[in-house]
Amino acid sequence: MTPNQSLPEITLKAVILGVLLSVILSAANAYLGLFAGMTVSASIPAAVMSMGILRLFRKSNILENNIVQTAASAGEALAAGVIFTIPALVIMDYWESFDYWWVAIIAGFGGLLGVLFTIPLRRALIVEDGLKFPEGIATAEVLESGQQGGKDIRIIVKSALAGGIFKLGAGSGFGLLPDTVEAARRFGGTVGYLGTNLSPALLAVGYIVGLNIAVLIVLGGVLNWLIAVPICALFQEWPISNGTAMAPVDFAQAIWSSQTRYLGVGGMLVGGLWTIFKLRSSILGGIRSGLAAYQKTGDSGPVLERTEMDMPMKWILILIIGSVVPLFLLYQTFVADIAVSLTMALVMLVTGFLFAAVAGYMSGIVGASNNPISGVTIATVTISALLLVLLMGMGNTEGPSAAILIGAVICCAASIAGDNLQDLKAGYIVKATPWKQQVMQMVGTVSAALVLAPILTLLLKAYGFAGHSSAQANPLIAAQANLMASVSQGVFSGDLPWDFVGIGAFLAALIIVLDEILLRRGSSFRTPVLAVTIGIYLPLELEVPIFAGGVVYYFVKLHQERKKHAPSMIEKSDRQGLLFASGLITGEAIIGILLAIPIVATGRPDFMILFKNPSALFSQTGSALGILLVAMIALWLYRVARKPGPE
Repeated sequence: MTPNQSLPEITLKAVILGVLLSVILSAANAYLGLFAGMTVSASIPAAVMSMGILRLFRKSNILENNIVQTAASAGEALAAGVIFTIPALVIMDYWESFDYWWVAIIAGFGGLLGVLFTIPLRRALIVEDGLKFPEGIATAEVLESGQQGGKDIRIIVKSALAGGIFKLGAGSGFGLLPDTVEAARRFGGTVGYLGTNLSPALLAVGYIVGLNIAVLIVLGGVLNWLIAVPICALFQEWPISNGTAMAPVDFAQAIWSSQTRYLGVGGMLVGGLWTIFKLRSSILGGIRSGLAAYQKTGDSGPVLERTEMDMPMKWILILIIGSVVPLFLLYQTFVADIAVSLTMALVMLVTGFLFAAVAGYMSGIVGASNNPISGVTIATVTISALLLVLLMGMGNTEGPSAAILIGAVICCAASIAGDNLQDLKAGYIVKATPWKQQVMQMVGTVSAALVLAPILTLLLKAYGFAGHSSAQANPLIAAQANLMASVSQGVFSGDLPWDFVGIGAFLAALIIVLDEILLRRGSSFRTPVLAVTIGIYLPLELEVPIFAGGVVYYFVKLHQERKKHAPSMIEKSDRQGLLFASGLITGEAIIGILLAIPIVATGRPDFMILFKNPSALFSQTGSALGILLVAMIALWLYRVARKPGPE
């Protein structure tokens, strides 16, 4: 459709459906995130569900579908921001349960700030900078294929079935295939670790972002897991419990979790600030263009094309102020000190905007599902805790909780920011109206904020959190929340591993220098610092399939060059590869969310697992079969993507 062509977008059925899906997806991902330490971007499954439901109505269109997925995906994104931080207040024993209004205010206004902060960045990151935003592109492909039908939708359906069936047979489904294949060995006084996640969706993300970024991400993982972890192991005694030495896999993961992971924290601190500095012109330009757009929409009506109309800057500023005031009052209720409350609000506002921009940029590189929001939040909690130490003093008992409250707002804002820009990227492709998407993102955010407190309370009572007195027989690991609690308490007690944070910052500075040298030499291969520090921070198992997807993309491009395909043939080939990759993400995401329903309903994480205690032989066979199936899917992706015509 053309920019001037107008179709109904915010309709009654679209609003109702968007709100319902936002609530459902926030509940599902709250459980998944606390249980598995990861959440799934809901834009694609929401788009697919929306298409299926809206087809029951006589009149529906692609822009309605886009509006529904925009609102619905906000629930998943907000759930991630909440579960990564707010449970830390329970883990630190500041709360016994989740207070409804505190959670609703933190999540609701934090999420709204995330939407508002990204509106001036839309032109900078989506239109001018042209970042990939892999899930935004994939969502647009799903929406367009749903409208056109034919061979496009068949490609998506085939790959979605492959991704969905694989997820159904994996560890969180029937348990026939492991989610992860990993191995570690002891070498003298050190340890070596290798591992990979068996995820077709991560393979698809690697294909969408391309080889350059995929290489940098896995390079960061190699620096951490194959260099830093073994070096650290050399200078430590091998842990022994009850006369038994710790398993090598557990030892490697313990070093990563408690020490070398903080290399990524330091790297992202420097990388985030550098990214803001590099984007300063684009960000300021985006703000100026937003102000100019508002000035052009005078009494005579809008001058801009429909597809370029963001929410007016006047309302953005009003809503930002309206969001900051209640959060300031919340902080004042908590600390009962005007100076500290003002500092908390100011830190939240400044770092919120900066890290929303960083989160949006990172989302444009690796997608919302793999966006290390927890790393951004760790940086926020660290900075906040250091400032609060100056105001409240070392050893203050309320200081760690105050830092978590700031981090919770920023985490919600950053999570929503990445998701919002993915949705706006999809809208940019399908010619949606930006301001209408921004309104529906707010609607979805508020809808999810109103239900997350009861959901968290239910999960706390049913499972409890690992390492806490609330833990039941099968507790939720709450990995990020435990890490946030450790960081905030570590700053006030002086136990934070600052040496690793400093080394990570130094590595980031070296990577920045290398990237600037490559830029001046006109190299096609670049080293954006956040891509490498993301790799340092994330588990190696997630990075291997992303790298494999980048390799598939490279061989597709090599085939096109060798065959000297015409530009039109290359465009068709690229579209088919993108459609197939989108289907893999769609299928795995839908099944991943649907699997949460019987698990939550029964209270049994192993509800669908067929073999509760598989033998070692069965486990090895499942690992080999899983690797073989992922390799076959990668080959299938290559064969589909290299063909210039229909499959």
